Amino acid sequence: MELQGHRGARGLRPENTLPGIAHALALGVDAVEFDVGLTADGAVVVHHDQTLSALTSVDGAPAEPGDPMWPYVGRRIRELTLAQVKTVDSGVRRPDDPLDPFTLTQLPLPGTPVATLQEVCRLIRCAPTVRLCVELKTDPSWPDAEVGEFTATVVRVLNEHGLLSRSRLLGFDWRFLKHARRLAPRLGRVALAEPPTLAPEWLAGTDPGHPVVSAFAAGATVYSPQYTILDEDVVKESAELGMPVTVWTVNDSEEMERFIRMGVSAIVSDYPDQLRIVARKQGLNLPRRYRTREAVFF
Repeated sequence: MELQGHRGARGLRPENTLPGIAHALALGVDAVEFDVGLTADGAVVVHHDQTLSALTSVDGAPAEPGDPMWPYVGRRIRELTLAQVKTVDSGVRRPDDPLDPFTLTQLPLPGTPVATLQEVCRLIRCAPTVRLCVELKTDPSWPDAEVGEFTATVVRVLNEHGLLSRSRLLGFDWRFLKHARRLAPRLGRVALAEPPTLAPEWLAGTDPGHPVVSAFAAGATVYSPQYTILDEDVVKESAELGMPVTVWTVNDSEEMERFIRMGVSAIVSDYPDQLRIVARKQGLNLPRRYRTREAVFF
């Protein structure tokens, strides 16, 4: 079973950042999961929302004096250039949200810029056994041609770094599946699912009443539901189609144990350190640790 760090190691380091991903590598994971968006000038950047989120982003100075687009936080990434996005600090989580559990466990790293997929690829090459799970942040409002363009750009970057063979693309907007299969047939394709997206407009027009079969029909090689909607019947149905199941995002030790017993192929967690403890207790082999210069140790 794979141990996957969610957004790097969101519970421990700033999410979707180079230090966060490096920390996951240092803890020891089989795969790192992270999200990407596309800037106005065609750069793939690592960020969860389609807008620069005020939860994880703080404005610095404008990219150029008098830039009418500044401040950038709250703007859509597709409206901004890479130079504008790079001015944003993504190393500090908003401390005044009482409902946010990660402010209690995440180490702030102020001054951490938004990463690019290129930078993540250079980092991950230091960890040759670790897989990349790259989530494309699109939604049904995107024209299909733009979904295809975004998918092609991500595939091109991964290919430039020789990482296609150990990468997977993920998405809730299942239209990416057909584009990924056309562009790189051997690339892993992960169909994400959660209750709000179990609708035809998200599932490439397929039947939301039978999401496992629909994911397979749409071209997925892995089915990945939110933990709240995964049960033994789903795992069994996926197995009958020869399609592994990855469950996200599991942060409770008892739930981790339950899903291991259920037979999932991978667990995604904000706390890969805790997932390692549970996996060891369950007799699973643990992935190798990789220390990099981007990791911060305390």
